Amino acid sequence: MSSTRNVSDVSGVTPDGAAWLASAGAYPRSTLSHWGERPEAPAVLPCGVVFDVVSVPAIFGRRMLDRMWAEGPGSGPVAEFRGRMLLFAAPGTAQRLPALMEWEEWGAHGTRTDGVPPLLCHGSGDAVTVPAPTSRSGSRWLVAPDTRHPWLPGPEVLLWAAVRAARAAVRISIFPPADQGANVYDVSRRR
Repeated sequence: MSSTRNVSDVSGVTPDGAAWLASAGAYPRSTLSHWGERPEAPAVLPCGVVFDVVSVPAIFGRRMLDRMWAEGPGSGPVAEFRGRMLLFAAPGTAQRLPALMEWEEWGAHGTRTDGVPPLLCHGSGDAVTVPAPTSRSGSRWLVAPDTRHPWLPGPEVLLWAAVRAARAAVRISIFPPADQGANVYDVSRRR
């Protein structure tokens, strides 16, 4: 997938993208048949073989997505579902990303990422609800799958995007906050 692609250019899942999504399930032809009859129906698909999914709150996910497209390699398919952003990732990401986040001291109190929402990683043994191929409101595709073999970011790319988004959202200062009740004296005129 080229990083020159604009996120807003995608309006729906292509037939190849639907085939890729359906290939995650035990019965891909049944899923495709269901979408053929009801293209507006979401589906529950297993994670871990064809893709993993990293779920983040929508606002933070938008910040991550903006970073991935503006400064990085772009993204794989991305959906919005019930106030969360679903970032489709390479299989194995759900297992590796939490360890990388821990190494980065993600969410530990008193660190630069304090207060940043946790990333929920869905991998082998998990399933996610994906929006319908032609969804227009509510749950929807922000970057719809358009090929049978889409590029999927790995854990390092998602960690990079999350750290960049967190740093942009949380002001980091090397100076402690000022004591509001302290007397301040101008000592620049001392002799």
